[in-house]
Amino acid sequence: MVGAFQGAGVVVTGAGGGIGAALARRFAAEGARVVVNDLDAERAKHVADEVGGIAVAGDASAILSDARDALDGTVDVYCANAGVAFDGIDAGQALDEKAWATSWDVNVMAHVRAAQELLPAWLERGSGRFVSTVSAAGLLTMIGAAPYAVTKHGALAFAEWLSLTYRHRGVKVHAICPQGVRTDMLAATGSAGDLVLQPTAIEPEAVADALVKGIEEDRFLILPHPEVAAYHQARAGDPDRWLTGMNRIQQQWEENR
Repeated sequence: MVGAFQGAGVVVTGAGGGIGAALARRFAAEGARVVVNDLDAERAKHVADEVGGIAVAGDASAILSDARDALDGTVDVYCANAGVAFDGIDAGQALDEKAWATSWDVNVMAHVRAAQELLPAWLERGSGRFVSTVSAAGLLTMIGAAPYAVTKHGALAFAEWLSLTYRHRGVKVHAICPQGVRTDMLAATGSAGDLVLQPTAIEPEAVADALVKGIEEDRFLILPHPEVAAYHQARAGDPDRWLTGMNRIQQQWEENR
C-alpha cells in the first residue's frame, strides 16, 4: 500500500482515536513518517506504536516545533484534526462563554496558529499540504450544538482563505466535511446525534479513504457523505426553505427529548 506519501513528514493532531487515528494509520500505510499528537499521551503513544510513528503529546496549538524536530525539520502534510464539541444552547439558557472560548481556540485558532508556523517554510520551498477536519456542520449546521456549528464554519472559512491565497504558491488545502462518524465525539452528541447523525454514520477509516481519494483528485472540499453536496446546494439555492426544513428537525428533536 506504499504510495504517494512515501517518506513524507505528516502531523496529525487529535490522533489518539477516531478520525485522527484513522488518518495516522492511512498515511503510515502510504509510506509516510507520522507524528501522532493528542492531549492524552498514552493514547498518542498507543497509536504511534501501532503505525510505527512518533508520539508528540500536548495541546495541538503548541506542538509544531517538537513535531518538526521529530520529522527531521520538515512537515509536508499537517492534519488539523483536533476538535471539541459542546452541547448547544436551548432557548432561555445562559450562554456558556467558556464553551464558546474553548471551541474557538481549538476548532479555529489552533488551525490559524499552525498555518502561521508552517507557511514560511512551505512558501519558501513552494510546497505543503494543510488538511482541515471541518465536519458537515461547517457547511450546513447542527442542531443542539451552537459553538460547534459556528466554529466549524470558521474552520471552513479559514481553510478556504488559505487555499485561495496560497494555491498558486504550491500550498494545497483540503477541507474534510463528514456527517456522522462512529467516534467518541459522536457518542457524546446524545439525542441530537442519534436523530441527525447516527442513521448514516460511517467508520473513521472511510473518512481517511475519502481524504486520500480527494488528494489524488486535487479537490479542496472532501465529502465522505456524498449527499452533503446536495444539502449544501439546497441551502445556498433557497436558504429559507432549507432553514424551515432544519427547524422541523429541531422541533422533532424537542418533542422526543
